[in-house]
Amino acid sequence: MSFNIGLSGMRAASKDLNVTGNNIANAGTAGFKQSRAEFADVYAASMGVGKNPVGSGVLLANVSQQFSQGNINYTQNALDLAINGNGFFITSNNGEISYTRAGYFGTDREGYVVNNFGNRLQGYSVDAAGNLIRVQSDLRIQSGQQEPRATSSVVQTYNLNSTETRPANAAVFDPEDPLSYNSSTSTNIYDAQGNPHVMTQYFVKSAPPATNAWTMHVLIDGVNPRDPASTQPFSYNVNFNPAGQFANPAFTAISSTPANAALDAPAVTGENGTISFGAADWTPAEPNPAVPGTMVANGAENSAIVFDMRGSSQYASSFGVNSLSQDGYTTGLLAGLEIDDSGMVFARYTNGQSKVQGQVLLANFANVQGLTPSGKTAWTQSFASGEPVIGTPRSSTLGALQSGALEDSNVELSDQLVNLIVAQRNYQANAKTIETESAVTQTLINLR
Repeated sequence: MSFNIGLSGMRAASKDLNVTGNNIANAGTAGFKQSRAEFADVYAASMGVGKNPVGSGVLLANVSQQFSQGNINYTQNALDLAINGNGFFITSNNGEISYTRAGYFGTDREGYVVNNFGNRLQGYSVDAAGNLIRVQSDLRIQSGQQEPRATSSVVQTYNLNSTETRPANAAVFDPEDPLSYNSSTSTNIYDAQGNPHVMTQYFVKSAPPATNAWTMHVLIDGVNPRDPASTQPFSYNVNFNPAGQFANPAFTAISSTPANAALDAPAVTGENGTISFGAADWTPAEPNPAVPGTMVANGAENSAIVFDMRGSSQYASSFGVNSLSQDGYTTGLLAGLEIDDSGMVFARYTNGQSKVQGQVLLANFANVQGLTPSGKTAWTQSFASGEPVIGTPRSSTLGALQSGALEDSNVELSDQLVNLIVAQRNYQANAKTIETESAVTQTLINLR
C-alpha cells in the first residue's frame, strides 16, 4: 500500500511543479492570472476500517486561478486597455464569445477593434448622429473624415472701457482707419463647406450726452455680411445702463439711406443681448480672382447665426474679450483615439473636434473561478461560472478602464520560486517513501 501512497504523492508533487512552472512561464504575459494546485487526502471507502484509518495518499482536488489585480503598466498605444477592478473584456470570433483581461487591442483593415488573434472587442456602436446604440456588437472605428459644420452660434462676453472718448474720425467709419473706432475684435467662423471666415466687430463710443451708448459695426471678411460686393457694415446701437450692464434693448439695428437699405443689419429679435442673422443675412464670400481686392460669393450655402453677447459690460477697465466660443468647424481627418475610464471611445480630428465612436463593454461572473481557460489568455463561460453580467466600465461592480496601459501578470516570481523548491522537496520525500517501502519488502523476501 505504501507504494501507492508514495506514488500518489509523487504525482501530486509533479502536478504542483507543472502548475508552478506554468505560472513562471507566464510571468510576463499581460492579463495572465496565476493558478494554484489544491490537494486533498484519500481514504479507503470500505467498512471495518475502525476509528483510526490510515490514509491512502493524496489527489489533486483542483487547480484554481487567482484573479487578483495585476500591476498597471503604461504604454504608448491608446488602444492598449487595462481594467482596474473587476471584469473582463468581451471578444467575439465569428460569434464565439470569450473573455479576457489582456487588453492589447488594435484595429484591422475594416476598422474593427481586435486583439492579436483577430477576436473583435465588444461594445456599443453609435448611429449617424453619434448616439450610442445600446446593443452589444463588434466595436468599430470610423476612419473617414469628419464633415464640416457651419457656425450657427457665437457666444462672447466683452468689456467696453467706459472711460473711452469718441474717436476723432468716428463720423465716417473706415475699418482701415484706427481713428474711426475705439476697439475691435475678430472671431473665426465657418460656412457649410468648412471654409473659414473672419467676423470683425468694431466698437465706436457715442458722443455725449449718450455716455452709455456705443455703435457696433460688423463685417465678415471685410465686406457686408449679406452682399460681398459691398463694404458697408451691419451697424447696431449698443446700450448700457448706468451700472455698466446691458440696457433693454441692448441692441437696435441702424438703418441707412433708402438706397442702401438692402445692406442694413437685420432687426434684432430674441432675448436681450442677442442678435440673430437669418439664412439670408450671411452670404459666405471668397476673393474674386477676376477683380483683385474684391469679394464674391463662394457658393457655400447661406446659414443663420445667433450671436449671444449677454454678460458683456461697460466698466472702467481696458477693452477685452472675456470669453468666446462658436460651434462651427472645418473638415477634419482622424488624428487619434482617446478612451476614458468609462470606456467611451472618442476619435480626435485634425480640426480640433472629437466624436464618440462607441463604448467598451465589460463582463463579470458570480463565480470567476468557474470560468474555463481556453488559451490565448482567455476564458469561456461554464455552468459553474454562471451567466455573464454585462455593463459599461465603472457601472455596478465593474472596474474602470485605463487607456494606454496593460495589466501585467499577477504572478509573483519570488513566491513561485519558493513553491518550486517546496514541490521539489515533496517529490523527493515521496520518492524516499517508495524507496523505504522497497527496502522493507526486500527484507521480507529475504526472511528464511
